[in-house]
Amino acid sequence: MSVSKGEFRSINYSAFDGQTLFAVTAGDPKLSSLVLMHGGGPDHQSLLPLGRQLLNCCRVILPDIRGYGRSICRDAGRHTWAQYADDVAALLDHLGLDRAFVGGAGLGSTVALRFAQAYPERAKGLILISVEDIEDDDAKQLEVAFMEAFAERVRTDGIDAAWAPILPDLAPIIGVMVRDAIPRSDPASIAAAASIGYDRSFRSVNDLASIEAPALIFPGMDARHPPGLARNLARMLKGGEYACTIMSPDIDTAHTFASAFAPEIAEFIARQSAT
Repeated sequence: MSVSKGEFRSINYSAFDGQTLFAVTAGDPKLSSLVLMHGGGPDHQSLLPLGRQLLNCCRVILPDIRGYGRSICRDAGRHTWAQYADDVAALLDHLGLDRAFVGGAGLGSTVALRFAQAYPERAKGLILISVEDIEDDDAKQLEVAFMEAFAERVRTDGIDAAWAPILPDLAPIIGVMVRDAIPRSDPASIAAAASIGYDRSFRSVNDLASIEAPALIFPGMDARHPPGLARNLARMLKGGEYACTIMSPDIDTAHTFASAFAPEIAEFIARQSAT
């Protein structure tokens, strides 16, 4: 049965370590491709409304990051930033794509940055929404303890209980997307994914200075996604652009999230695709 260009179809693909991962894709393959990744907690479904609004400018690919949704991975040792970046490369290989725009929200933005470092020739551009904090040494130790406590709550009390003390301090849309994804989440896989806390994404924002891909950077609005980091990153990256759209309490559903961010993302992709 044929699938229309506006209908998302499922993909199962093998990562470089043999792990089976999941994504969906839709759109005209003649257009530029965009791999857009969800934040830590939700799955690809949180980005479906945004993906649909971008189909006029690009082919949209929405993976479940390893550990989330249908990309179940219960092996804590397989959750590293290098592995996550490799997972994006494996997805592009599976789809026969040499290059793509790569982006995401929160966790997904960090994966996109790691991908751009590891595979600079494959990153056509970056879309970074609510960039995650880059901790110093002391803050990193607190992050390790935070993630260990989260994983223990998942194992003993469930995913809902694990998120309960965290969500009040985050942007409202994060809570909406996390709660929506919990019924589709595998607890053992979510607990294993928390081991990413032991790995270091970057030691400082200076680690990102070598990235040359053009980047559209949207600020976050809480301590884990600090607005100041987005400003610093936009100044540092050679092709960095600080976005006009900002995260706000009024963005409280996946649809308002899509309506807020889609226009600026579409304009950026169209402009970069024309160069």
